[in-house]
Amino acid sequence: MSDPLSLTFAALADPTRRAILAMLLEDDMAVTDVAEPFQMSLAAISKHLSVLAEAGLISRERRGRVIWCKLEPDAMRAASVWMQGFGQFEPVDLDALERFLERELADPADEDPADEAPSGDDVPAAGPTGEDPAPAPG
Repeated sequence: MSDPLSLTFAALADPTRRAILAMLLEDDMAVTDVAEPFQMSLAAISKHLSVLAEAGLISRERRGRVIWCKLEPDAMRAASVWMQGFGQFEPVDLDALERFLERELADPADEDPADEAPSGDDVPAAGPTGEDPAPAPG
């Protein structure tokens, strides 16, 4: 997979890598500091960092004996531009949609109950125990 956009989205697909990027938003960090909050080996973190570096989302630099990681925010520009192409649609007003659906799906009998007088059809055919209702006094 050599397409830069695919590499970016593949790198962003993992929650650990997204968390690492969020940490690097604040400042450059040593690899050991990046690994500290995660319950995984330093080797596993190094693999995540390699995926991020291959996608161009971070850069790594050796300073003495320590490897530092730095966020490369411009690397997400192509992904951001690609996603903005889908933002051309108007946002959905969910409250208006709910009101519309309530009007469209409303039961016509529920619309104006004051106009309807109760009818004999409202009497249940059987009592709560399944027995016939008691006969009306005659």
